[in-house]
Amino acid sequence: MNPIVGTEALAAGIVNRYQLDTRYRAVHRNVYVPKEANLSAVEKARAAWLWSGRRATLVGVSAAALHGALWIDAWLPAELNQRSQHHTPGIVLRNDTLEPDEVGTVRGLPMTTAARTAFDLGRRKGLTLAVTRLDALMRATGVRTTDISVLVARHRGARGLVQLREAITLADPGAESPQETRTRLILTKAGLRPEQTQIDVFDGFGYHVGRIDMGWDTWKVGVEYDGSQHWTDPRQRARDIDRQAELESLGWRIVRVGADMLKDRPNTIVARTRQALQAAGAKV
Repeated sequence: MNPIVGTEALAAGIVNRYQLDTRYRAVHRNVYVPKEANLSAVEKARAAWLWSGRRATLVGVSAAALHGALWIDAWLPAELNQRSQHHTPGIVLRNDTLEPDEVGTVRGLPMTTAARTAFDLGRRKGLTLAVTRLDALMRATGVRTTDISVLVARHRGARGLVQLREAITLADPGAESPQETRTRLILTKAGLRPEQTQIDVFDGFGYHVGRIDMGWDTWKVGVEYDGSQHWTDPRQRARDIDRQAELESLGWRIVRVGADMLKDRPNTIVARTRQALQAAGAKV
């Protein structure tokens, strides 16, 4: 449900005062949503833009959500670029200088381009989160690291460029979840950066056996993050067992990573991956 401007909705006869007061709730001054609505990041972005009087530019996580990037938590505040001192709960105001070619329009909303959004997010809130957001944005939009690097050169005095440059080198649009990104970063930090993400494996007859999250095609070593459905869904578990057997019959060694290992035992991920590579003949 799209947010509405209260005074506009009343003037247009979309709602009357009683309906507005009883069926809607205000999320910002004069901006309303149905009482039962749980706003997504995109809907929060639109509500914040309406609050600005349709003048601000959506940036940061709001721009990323509108670009289609996944894993933007709905509880995060919307982000606007607006030269204003009028703060309001649920909205983060930025005051950055945006060049004309760094702003575009998506769904009728003014927002930073994918490259500028990546430039902003890659400078904030820690390296792992920055890489996770770059992975998601690159996957959703096709923006390249070279596009982001152009803005690094343009905005030499901006804060966070040291982290951004590192994040660019670590980013990979192949990640299909934040957990895959974190797994890849753990391996990379240990000197075991995977050669490739999303490796398609075919048997001798050209049948597609499966796609491996990340790994080394050279050595036939793969690393896969298994979400909860891989353990709780019996049908998924049965498919996983069959797929594992097929991959092993083709000479692949697969290291499986679960949530507890990722959270509490990252060294185990590294040790098992290193062991698999060494068994395959790699000197690591």
